[in-house]
Amino acid sequence: MTGFGKGIRGVEVALKWNPSPAGQPPSDLDLVAATFTADDAYGQPAYLVYFDSRSPDGTIFLNRDSPDGKGFGWDEVMTLELHRLDRRYTRVVVGVVIQQSQARTTFASVLDPAFRVSEGYTVLAESDFAAAPDATAATVAEFVRDGSGEWTFHAGVHGFDEDPVTFTRILGTKRRG
Repeated sequence: MTGFGKGIRGVEVALKWNPSPAGQPPSDLDLVAATFTADDAYGQPAYLVYFDSRSPDGTIFLNRDSPDGKGFGWDEVMTLELHRLDRRYTRVVVGVVIQQSQARTTFASVLDPAFRVSEGYTVLAESDFAAAPDATAATVAEFVRDGSGEWTFHAGVHGFDEDPVTFTRILGTKRRG
């Protein structure tokens, strides 16, 4: 996936979906990143990055945010400069959560949702949410720093049936199966 001995340095996570049909409430999907420290790698996130926020050191930020999926191309884009993260951070989990408005909204009820994880021009993962059609939130990427300080990427869509607040508390608390 990466060059010899360099690990993953920086990635972009992009999310898109089509707007809701006329007369339907808009679908609002949001990218969320959670960072974890070495002493609590599967506990509570040290901090979260989501709409209207960025990491305290500016290494993780949301470049584009959409409340309704209108527009061309990718509707939400998050940049993660992993190589600049302080050494105390050893794990970053990125998820997607659907804002719940009038009725329960799942990935199956959103028109054409998809995501892409890339490092430069190299696509590391690209998928829809077919693995979690009945979920209201999902993790889509996990980045782990090894003992030498290099970052590795773990792909996979893991669905959750949680409201946005609960999802942000638990999105990285479980070990990969």
